[in-house]
Amino acid sequence: MARLCGFRYVCAMTGEHNPFPAPGDAEASTHFGFETVPLAEKQGRVDDVFHKVAARYDLMNDVMSAGLHRVWKDVLVSMVRPSKTRPFAHLDVAGGTGDVAFRVLEAGGPDTRVTVLDINGDMLGVGRERADKRFPGDARIGFIEANAEELPLESGAYDAYTIAFGIRNVPRIDRALAEAHRVLRRGGRLLCLEFSHVDVPGLDRVYEAYSFNVIPPMGRLVAGDGEPYRYLVESIRKFPRPKAFERMIADAGFARVSHTPLTGGVVAIHSGWKL
Repeated sequence: MARLCGFRYVCAMTGEHNPFPAPGDAEASTHFGFETVPLAEKQGRVDDVFHKVAARYDLMNDVMSAGLHRVWKDVLVSMVRPSKTRPFAHLDVAGGTGDVAFRVLEAGGPDTRVTVLDINGDMLGVGRERADKRFPGDARIGFIEANAEELPLESGAYDAYTIAFGIRNVPRIDRALAEAHRVLRRGGRLLCLEFSHVDVPGLDRVYEAYSFNVIPPMGRLVAGDGEPYRYLVESIRKFPRPKAFERMIADAGFARVSHTPLTGGVVAIHSGWKL
């Protein structure tokens, strides 16, 4: 369970309790990039990827996207619209380094509180260091090490839930979406920023070539290891197309589900409301 200290959290998730049992889980398989792996192995392998890249994660985002990830995150937070005049509780999942959380905190008012949740301790370590420099002593931001599929949080506690470039790394996306729905208040909003499918003729071929031929070598040069970035590129290709992902969000109980493509469909922001 989570331990609350001021607004700083420490949480150790053992994975021993599964609130969403499903027949055949033990034998199920999923994808890790283009590789098929046992479902039970994926989380560990994803964790290993982010252990390797945590220290250079934000730098690589700048390099890979030519800084566009900053614009995409600004658009995401503009859709969150944290209140400046009333209490606003925000949950940012898979947001370890704090990029989205800091934007929400700055956009909101004095009663805005942001919880950053990530399964990877190294990513959270980077986020805590950045928070201590950017918001020293600010009790409005907290960090939890936990699994998106099993949130150690109260039901109906949050006004908004964001996840940026993280949902495709979750082994059981349907469970993460169900948990998002559970922890949101009535009237709360899910916003998911994720790589999508390019819908501009010609740009799709350029993007494909760039993704597979440039990003892994760039990762090797900047972060010291190209293999994590090969996985990240492959995981983008395996992620459901926008309409299919919309159906998954709706199946989790969300209403008024939609998506907004950005930069020719390189990324999309998916939205759903808990009504």
